[in-house]
Amino acid sequence: MAERIDLTAPAVRWLREKGTLREPTVLQSFAFDEVHHHLYVLQLTPGGRAAGDLCLNRLDLTGRRLGHMYLKGFGHGVAMGVQHGADGTVWIWTETDAVDGYGRGVTRFRFAPGATRTTGDVNIRHPVEGSRTNQPALCPVTGRIAVRYRLGGTPRYRVWDLAAFTARDYAAGLADLAQTGTHPDPAAPFQGFALHGDHLYQLAGSAYDPRANPPAGHGDTHVSCLDIRTGELLARHRTEAAYSLRHREPEGLAVRTTGGTPHLYLGFASGDRGARKFSIYYK
Repeated sequence: MAERIDLTAPAVRWLREKGTLREPTVLQSFAFDEVHHHLYVLQLTPGGRAAGDLCLNRLDLTGRRLGHMYLKGFGHGVAMGVQHGADGTVWIWTETDAVDGYGRGVTRFRFAPGATRTTGDVNIRHPVEGSRTNQPALCPVTGRIAVRYRLGGTPRYRVWDLAAFTARDYAAGLADLAQTGTHPDPAAPFQGFALHGDHLYQLAGSAYDPRANPPAGHGDTHVSCLDIRTGELLARHRTEAAYSLRHREPEGLAVRTTGGTPHLYLGFASGDRGARKFSIYYK
């Protein structure tokens, strides 16, 4: 089973203050296509928060944009995943069916440069009946999918075998656990999660603020790890990664394995409103 990533390890800069996304808004989440060496990044469109309108960017691994598409009414883009089908098809997993800006379900679709998709163009899945704020993340190592959801206002995670989930067999879930331990301050914004093996990683924290979260303190960003088998909080650590950024808001988590070693990638937004840039560091 995949080893647990050390959250106390120093963060390493990978991409720094890239202004290559289609829209001038912050990144919300990102995921890797290791086969084709692509980085996918979700962001809200300007003025699209309430409707859940997203822009999906495809980049190379230097941050150069290769294409984009729009997703109307899909959600907030807190997490996403990339799946490689047996026939070579690349599927993008996101939330969809937005109400009040957050998805009530999830979907998968193919990337189509320059295209616009609405919720009527995709097959919507509602794996947890009656839930809101659904967001998917995939683990390629184990072939699993995790969906973060809210039921009765309480955030939880549920994990399935991806093949069973794709076949709409939602009854045989592998795990269901509470979202817990994200931050010492329960009011701190939740900013993303990633699944890798039996471990679920969480990101929480605020943008810099002169009073509540001043740059001199190097930020309140925390990363944490849950054991999906027990729901136990295994680790939580404040990270000063990218502390020199202006604005510095944590946005998105992803895991990739290079040289046989898993790395946890953390996204950060920076720059002025209307001209945001993104940076990605890893542990």
